[in-house]
Amino acid sequence: METNGTEKHRSTPLSFGEGSGARPGKLYLVPTPIGNLDDMTFRAVKILKECDIILAEDTRNSAPMLKHFGIDKKLFSHHQHNEHKAVNEIIRFLNEGKNIALISDAGTPAISDPGYLLSREAIKNKIDIECLPGATAFVPALVNSGLPNDRFVFEGFLPVKKGRQTRLKELALEKRTMIIYESPHRLLKSLDEFIEYFGEDRQASVSRELTKMYEETVRGTLNEIKRHFVEGTVKGEFVICVAGT
Repeated sequence: METNGTEKHRSTPLSFGEGSGARPGKLYLVPTPIGNLDDMTFRAVKILKECDIILAEDTRNSAPMLKHFGIDKKLFSHHQHNEHKAVNEIIRFLNEGKNIALISDAGTPAISDPGYLLSREAIKNKIDIECLPGATAFVPALVNSGLPNDRFVFEGFLPVKKGRQTRLKELALEKRTMIIYESPHRLLKSLDEFIEYFGEDRQASVSRELTKMYEETVRGTLNEIKRHFVEGTVKGEFVICVAGT
């Protein structure tokens, strides 16, 4: 699943070599599996094999996945701690004719992961962008929740401190189904806050470890779901879906 973790990344200096100079390259945004490698698409493997450079959120996480699919390409770090510094150099190499693919640790780039800044700069520089369809955690969690999915709002990770109460007060009035990402160490606290702001009887669904061996989805009221995780397992990455008003 897509995370906003702050783990240390092993950065590799960007040195892409000489581009062809004939025409600008293309930026590919390539989703990767959120847990089950069988969810990798044929097209994603093809693009990653054919591109000149792969930008990965954490090369240590992505290298084994790429090796599994027989992808042997230059791999460089592109994460939330270096994306502002690296973006101009990446755009320069795209302009020189390099085709570059961006992947995240899991899921679709730019969904609670780096990608937006680079995409925005590519558009400003009239560089072609192609985003492949593929894995992302919130879609199966929503569809599997049993909650209305004709209209929904994706909130990603809520602010941890500043602005959190303001956001919760706003969401308390939201009519659409809300989708929120949460880490295991904050799950119970977040459920307590949701009960406080949304009411203990608000219908919800919590999915964890999507596509993995211990995948689990718990449905019911917020109070029922909280009791389940107080008594059960709080491991993995979580997607919380909460019914609107």
